[in-house]
Amino acid sequence: MAENETSPTILQFAPLNSSVDEGFWHSFSSLKLDKLGIDDSPLSITGFCAPCSHPQVSNHLTLLSESLPSDEQSLIANTSHGNRNKCPVPGILYNTNTVESFNKLDKQSLLKAEAKKIWEDIQSGKALEDCALLSRFLVISFADLKKWSFRYWFAFPALVLDPPASLVELKPASEYFSSEEAESVSAACNDWRESNSTTDVPFFLVSVSSDSKASIKHLKDYEACQGDYQKLFFGFYDPCHLPSNPGWPLRNYLALIRSRWNLETVLFFCYRESRGFADLNLSLVGQASVTLSSGESAETVPNSVGWELNKGKRVPRSISLANSMDPTRLAVSAVDLNLKLMRWRALPSLNLNVLSSVKCLLLGAGTLGCQVARTLMGWGIRNITFVDYGKVAMSNPVRQSLYTFEDCVGRGEFKAVAAVKSLKQIFPAMESSGVVMAIPMPGHPISSQEEDSVLGDCKRLSDLIESHDAVFLLTDTRESRWLPSLLCANANKIAINAALGFDSYMVMRHGAGPTSLSDDMNKTHRQRLGCYFCNDVVAPQDSMTDRTLDQQCTVTRPGLAPIAGALAVELLVGVLQHPLGIYAKGDNSSSSNGGNIDDSPLGILPHQIRGSISQFSQITLLGQASNSCTACSETVISEYRKRGNSFILEAINHPTYLEDLTGLTELKKAANSFNLDWEDDDIDDDDDDVAVDL
Repeated sequence: MAENETSPTILQFAPLNSSVDEGFWHSFSSLKLDKLGIDDSPLSITGFCAPCSHPQVSNHLTLLSESLPSDEQSLIANTSHGNRNKCPVPGILYNTNTVESFNKLDKQSLLKAEAKKIWEDIQSGKALEDCALLSRFLVISFADLKKWSFRYWFAFPALVLDPPASLVELKPASEYFSSEEAESVSAACNDWRESNSTTDVPFFLVSVSSDSKASIKHLKDYEACQGDYQKLFFGFYDPCHLPSNPGWPLRNYLALIRSRWNLETVLFFCYRESRGFADLNLSLVGQASVTLSSGESAETVPNSVGWELNKGKRVPRSISLANSMDPTRLAVSAVDLNLKLMRWRALPSLNLNVLSSVKCLLLGAGTLGCQVARTLMGWGIRNITFVDYGKVAMSNPVRQSLYTFEDCVGRGEFKAVAAVKSLKQIFPAMESSGVVMAIPMPGHPISSQEEDSVLGDCKRLSDLIESHDAVFLLTDTRESRWLPSLLCANANKIAINAALGFDSYMVMRHGAGPTSLSDDMNKTHRQRLGCYFCNDVVAPQDSMTDRTLDQQCTVTRPGLAPIAGALAVELLVGVLQHPLGIYAKGDNSSSSNGGNIDDSPLGILPHQIRGSISQFSQITLLGQASNSCTACSETVISEYRKRGNSFILEAINHPTYLEDLTGLTELKKAANSFNLDWEDDDIDDDDDDVAVDL
């Protein structure tokens, strides 16, 4: 712009542009999912700006991850304050829950509301104390967290002067000031920028005395600057690089100057710098003529403008982070999305941290193991270990969802290995491992040559159970569940058992170990919940020998395993979310008060669930621990702790050992000997003798 002596030239301002760091959207997404939910209330945020530092590039108002409010607000305030390149500017964010709501926002009303705040800050004098308020900004947005795309629109509210200010003069500061003045102004600006207390104060006063000495003051010191000074300039950090236009912040600055001090002629100083120091060749000094309006009042808010243009059009901007994000990170965010959305309305008390940190051990990688693993993934559980000795057979892939035809070609891949590979293909962030190992079983005697190998497997299984938080018993045979049941009771680990018949299923959680309860706990929980073997009157034995093909295979209706597997996982999640965890009592769906529904966000927490597909029925049952249980009784656990390997070997090699140890042998003898000899019908009625064969 050149000075025009014949007609006034309207002062034109270079628009301010926005820049949003990807970290802001990542942080906002977390804030939205974890805290805000469906709350669409306005959110106070902080933008950051700085004076132009390049002759060809303007600075933007930038949003960073730290622009959002957090629990560490004081820390953020300390780190942001005093940073010369991050002068904080207050803003407000209106985020909508739907794109339709975003499109329907009354943008003009929102702009007017923010402009009114600026005007009120000017009238109250608040803007003199905190001059950054003159640069308030506004953002409206819609975050599509499924696609990681964001639609947003910035507004930088500017009060419109009526009539507009006219430009009298504008030139580089190096041409306006004398060499002595330029040197002094540069030194004063550098001191201002280097001081932690003033480096991020974007509006200030520059006074140059008659002896060419310059000093910089706060706006609130305007009255003190009147007197012997020859010149007084209204300085501001100018983000604009253009040599012929001042930046956008000057608009509200002029509104404050006209309203507070009634000046008709304003000398302004557009401060710009290079490499961290004042650059008077890039900085501008200008003179504006401001016409005072006789009809203006403090109650009348001037008109406002300020919605940012997008490539010259009044349309919002949009950004998609999906392409720039690591695919694994995208997968993690997408998987977590449903769980976090559950907390918005349905389950605000759901503890997701418990789920993401739990380590699950799956004993058995067959039909049940595959279903359980898939459902665990859906609940956000990332750490799964498989234990299985079998290989993928041709008949497996159609029922066992983790395997494909390629897994069974040739001799077949080990299930534990193939399952891990499949989980990581489904979700790369899985921390999964597979252990190829047979579980030692009672009723399956071993030779002396096999003892070291079997005991090694026992030790390995014990270590696995100790290092995991929850254990799923999903093997094909009853006897293969005995040692894991014992080890879980000994280590007081959560054990979830799922078993299938042809058209029926049973899912249950084992109670706490017999030696895990303190005296105080025993007062509250007088009886433990039973384990899989607590109702047995015989020890687990070989169930595979002399069986036909259909008996050797797990022949079930195809829909059975998905139901039982899902219930098993839901039971685990219920335990993890319950305040008493493994010590939670067993609820019953038919109980009048609904059990402990108030204690768990997920509803009742049963002990056993039994169902039948043929009847399309399901019931919940409660069973207490048995003092004669061959797996979890205190007698068995104490003997295991005392004898260790020798106890396990005896249980494996001698079918009656566990029954003898727990008293089941004597119980069966007593039951078998209790035979009643009924006399003939024509016996005398008065003969009350009953023969009992002892």
